Amino acid sequence: MMCHMVNIHTLDLNFQGLPQTVAAYLLQGPGGPVLIETGPGSTLPALQEQLGSHGYTVQDIKHVLITHIHLDHAGAAGWLATQGATIYVHHFGARHLIDPGKLMSSASRIYGEKMESLWGDMVPAPQERVVALRDGDEFEVAGLAIKVIETPGHARHHHVFKLGDIGFTGDTAGIRLPGSAFIDIPAPPPEFEREAWLSSIKRLRQANFKRLYPTHFGLVTDVSFHLDTIEQLVTKVPDWVKQQIEAGLGRDELVAAYENWVRQRATAVGVDAHTMRLYEMANPLYMSVDGILRYWQKQPE
Repeated sequence: MMCHMVNIHTLDLNFQGLPQTVAAYLLQGPGGPVLIETGPGSTLPALQEQLGSHGYTVQDIKHVLITHIHLDHAGAAGWLATQGATIYVHHFGARHLIDPGKLMSSASRIYGEKMESLWGDMVPAPQERVVALRDGDEFEVAGLAIKVIETPGHARHHHVFKLGDIGFTGDTAGIRLPGSAFIDIPAPPPEFEREAWLSSIKRLRQANFKRLYPTHFGLVTDVSFHLDTIEQLVTKVPDWVKQQIEAGLGRDELVAAYENWVRQRATAVGVDAHTMRLYEMANPLYMSVDGILRYWQKQPE
């Protein structure tokens, strides 16, 4: 099985009309195209246009790998399955692609009337088109050997896909826009778990990746700096939030303080206001506050 015979293209799904916020990855293997992530239903036109620019239609895509079932990563997976693709996904997530009702109603509670414009529709995937994956699974798609690494922390149903020395990291390696030294953590409710995430980062180190492809956004080559930084953030950010809670800040004050803190960190490494807007579209800061608040509420005293 030849891992190295692959071209990887970053497909910019132009989420909410903004560049470099949500990616899908097109792999051209010896046996044809493979898609990693689908983006949400709202970016399907952009996905189709991007595939077209590489000479493919949706019907050419027979294999789709999903790191986890959050809508910005997997929202369009069911629709692609109805077009003939097989979807490979964490076994915890598989049933939610087959019946997305629960996923959509919990997202609706968070996003309210913005739900449709942000995420579009999520079509149920036919059961026979969904392959449930487990930690350590190895399988071949289009002549490419893929290994599955379980990486909870951001979400319980998260996998990183290993192709040789390349890792498709979903959200486990955090958020980093092209050409920027700024890295941030996405810690939305309900499943942010610091200890699990730190263990997942350890697993990424052990995989000896030379290149990472986070879904937000694009190729990362300074892997040890990147993993060191995300490890520090997963350690430090929850403690910072806890200090604010202990200082008596309510949720909305905490969100304002957190936004201010993150923007200061970003500005310190040269992020301008426009790029910061892209970071916040890829990773709304209030959601990390809510996720970390929930994490602390769940901890035994």
